[in-house]
Amino acid sequence: MNLETIVQALQLRVKSGRDRLGGEVRGGYVGDLLSDVMANSREGDLWITRQIHQNIVAVASLKDLAGIILVLGAEPAADTLEKAIRENIPLFMADLPAFEMAGRIYQMICPRKA
Repeated sequence: MNLETIVQALQLRVKSGRDRLGGEVRGGYVGDLLSDVMANSREGDLWITRQIHQNIVAVASLKDLAGIILVLGAEPAADTLEKAIRENIPLFMADLPAFEMAGRIYQMICPRKA
């Protein structure tokens, strides 16, 4: 499933990486501890977090993640948004809590398992 389908279905607000919305999402990862995300997320995952600092962009780039969703209406810090734009990392905002966001994305990506 591509990012654009998820963005439209879940009404995510695109903050950066608009030209990468055709990218494939292979899975997801929910976590706020950067070392955990670095150790356990996989390439192509869509990362759901409440963290807003610029290190999230570095982790997403390092792991070649499909993008980052900030939940509960969290706004990225100014330097985070600048870095995401500069590194062309898809960064999205959502008002939903992480648990609900993960459930909705899971149902979209793995409908037969849900």
